[in-house]
Amino acid sequence: MEHRGRGRVCVTGASGFLASWLIKRLLLSGYHVIGTVRDLGKKKKYEYLWSLEGATERLQLVQADLMEEGSFDNAIMGCKGVFHVASPVLNTISDPKSEILEPAVKGTLNVLRSCGKNPALGRVVLTSSSSTLRLRDDFDPNTPLDESSWSSLEICEKLQAWYAMAKTQAERAAWEYCKEKGINLVTVLPSFIIGPSLPPNLCSTASDVLGLLKGETKRFQLLGRMGYVHIDDVALCQILVYENEDSHGRYLCSSTVMGEDDLASLLANRYPTLPISKRFEKLDRPHYELNTGKLRSLGFKFKSVEEMFDDCIASLVKQGHVTLHQGHGPIE
Repeated sequence: MEHRGRGRVCVTGASGFLASWLIKRLLLSGYHVIGTVRDLGKKKKYEYLWSLEGATERLQLVQADLMEEGSFDNAIMGCKGVFHVASPVLNTISDPKSEILEPAVKGTLNVLRSCGKNPALGRVVLTSSSSTLRLRDDFDPNTPLDESSWSSLEICEKLQAWYAMAKTQAERAAWEYCKEKGINLVTVLPSFIIGPSLPPNLCSTASDVLGLLKGETKRFQLLGRMGYVHIDDVALCQILVYENEDSHGRYLCSSTVMGEDDLASLLANRYPTLPISKRFEKLDRPHYELNTGKLRSLGFKFKSVEEMFDDCIASLVKQGHVTLHQGHGPIE
């Protein structure tokens, strides 16, 4: 396997859950990282990044906004690679089209236009989502879904699955643009990302897990059957497909697919002192598996579901969100 040198790379949305972990891994690998943040004035959102090993020597933060044309030019110019991780940040949604769909597509194209101005650019790695391939009603439940599958925009709209719709539209727009402009693009499609959180404020994913550990079932009831993947695996996968000269197309990144009841039972048995509910209403959801053979063919090995949730819960304990009685860690 050939590798690109440990050069200068840009990571968009640097202060986020996944991007911050990717930056940690890139720094440990010897890269010089240019991270983008929406507002350099809001230091509390990103100052924790400076405690990462190698940050003081090889991390630079630049202000850039997904919705501001050309704002990524300075961050991307001179970089050999770009990892586009940033997504529009939303708390409440009143108008999905203007608040999620348009920003996702416009923001992605804005970043790619800046990539097109950089003659030194080797490859762009776009973080998409497994939701771009599994929301459809015409697949065979006996045949695992792979990178050839795309979610139906009609079904996304019918289910009001705005995140999935936004990710699908943004990735399709990225492929179309990069093909037209000759940009070397690879996309990574993580499933539900689980693991330790570097940011002090919990992202929606970590908040969902915290709710499950406290006995709430609503969010995971809505998720239903879901693929899960360790955050470190997603970061390592992104770096692998960036460095591997033969990488091409889409890469599904997921360790284990589980129903919400099986997941809750596993965690309740593993952490008996936590009030995890095993009671879920049975909904009529399609059964599916995910085929990650393309990524595994590069020699990639995934961490287990037990390891990802142990690391996630240890992080929540460390940050004071969960209390485990002394001597009551995970039961093997």
